[in-house]
Amino acid sequence: MADDARSIVQEHAASGVTLREEYFRDHTDDVVDVARRIAVCMARGGKLLLAGNGGSAADAQHVAAEFVNRFLMERPPLPAIALTTDTSAITAIGNDYGFDQVFEKQVQALGASGDMLLAISTSGNSANLVRALKAARDKGLTTIGLTAGEGGEMARHCDHLLAVQHTHTPLIQEVHLAIEHLLCQLVDHYLFEAVVELTPYLDED
Repeated sequence: MADDARSIVQEHAASGVTLREEYFRDHTDDVVDVARRIAVCMARGGKLLLAGNGGSAADAQHVAAEFVNRFLMERPPLPAIALTTDTSAITAIGNDYGFDQVFEKQVQALGASGDMLLAISTSGNSANLVRALKAARDKGLTTIGLTAGEGGEMARHCDHLLAVQHTHTPLIQEVHLAIEHLLCQLVDHYLFEAVVELTPYLDED
């Protein structure tokens, strides 16, 4: 029995290492591009909205906290809001209109043109995230999907898609967390360490 348990640990760890290496080997430029766009958004006075369900809701809150408080360096707070934390709004919307609208109505209320929405889902098919992405586009927000495979239904509504090519949810979530941490670190890099690199992008449409 102990050998079986050890095998579970070793197999999971090995699969995780392989998936992580493969993802960042193939998608480093995509992660850098999205991080730079978030940095430009914030430099222009915009904010990042984040949403997800279950473990992805925890990720949304985690990332928002890293921006508002700090990640690794000491720097001013950055504007990020997790749409998963206001239990009164979520339960009111869910009770009166249905769970599919819990993020959509918050995007409509809090989002503004020039902001960004990061939707996190391992399936890419969460109805409440799809509706939130549609609402975000209607309001002029840039939409980012952090998902898996081909991105599911969310892919059609994302301006930028970061999709982990795997089917095992725990491993996908582990790579999602690595991507999220890198987005935090890279945004800090562009805003506070590499301003010269970011400046040309501030003049783009």
